[in-house]
Amino acid sequence: MVAVAVIGAAGGIGQPLSLLLKLTPGISRLSLYDIVNMPGVATDISHINTNSSVEFYVGQSQLSNALRGINIVVISAGVARKPGMTRNDLFSINASIVRELIEAVADTCPKALIAIVTNPLNSTVPIAAHVLKSKNCYNPKRLFGITTLDSIRASRFVRDTHGIDAMELHVPVVGGHSGNTIVPLLSMATPQVKLSQKEMEDLVQRTQYGGDEVVKAKDGEGSATLSMAYAGARFTSSLVQAVGGAQVMESAFVPLAADSQGAHQIRRLGANSLDFFAVPIELGKTGTLRIVPLDAEPNMLELKAIDIAARTLKDNIAQGIKYMDSNQPLH
Repeated sequence: MVAVAVIGAAGGIGQPLSLLLKLTPGISRLSLYDIVNMPGVATDISHINTNSSVEFYVGQSQLSNALRGINIVVISAGVARKPGMTRNDLFSINASIVRELIEAVADTCPKALIAIVTNPLNSTVPIAAHVLKSKNCYNPKRLFGITTLDSIRASRFVRDTHGIDAMELHVPVVGGHSGNTIVPLLSMATPQVKLSQKEMEDLVQRTQYGGDEVVKAKDGEGSATLSMAYAGARFTSSLVQAVGGAQVMESAFVPLAADSQGAHQIRRLGANSLDFFAVPIELGKTGTLRIVPLDAEPNMLELKAIDIAARTLKDNIAQGIKYMDSNQPLH
């Protein structure tokens, strides 16, 4: 059985994520951590009649206890995006949060699989990698940025226009996890969907800016928390299955060094020399077993989108590295 820690468990994503993980088969121990409000959240969740135990920890002094003996760490801590907030505004707050949390992971459970929800993901994952390297425990196969929501949105939005069963439809998404770095490969959807050029363009646009749709609809009261919690739980469930011995297919924003050979295709298609990119992966006990090759060549619209995504990602990744270069590890 598998021990999972949710860091940021009292937040807008953390609470529904923790609830969904309490319902996830294969989890034997659920360790919930935040800086406030944990006793009530954890006690409430602990009454659900599944077999996993629930523990809670509050505050920095208890963080190492929350991480001890953990197989999978899911980080959802940080502030959510609000109307008018730029990516840089979000980065300036969440970068230091992720940095401190990853330091604690490196010190307490350095072999755990780490799945990051905290945005801006295109920069927080490189920050995590930098911290792990500084702590001499970096394994690119064990680090993931959860981009599952992009595939979920793409499948749902295709269903909205074409009436296909969204649960049976899979749309691979590559690139990153914000705006024009999100590249849904609609031409490779399974089962195949016939789309006009205009329909493709509209679906790509809606998938890329689905988060803005939620922020606007919530009218200043938050961002995509429930759908993100669902996506986070789905990806974490895949990790749990993988740790248990299954081989599971997912997509995630990962270090391409996790499978240097497998990364050749996406590099040729436009990722070039980038160190991180969202790609389809096969998961196993040790994390990323391999980068799964795309079934076909992307069409011209998708190749152009990958090129745009790569140029934006280059800056996003550099922002995370620059932050770490100017901020030495705390411990």
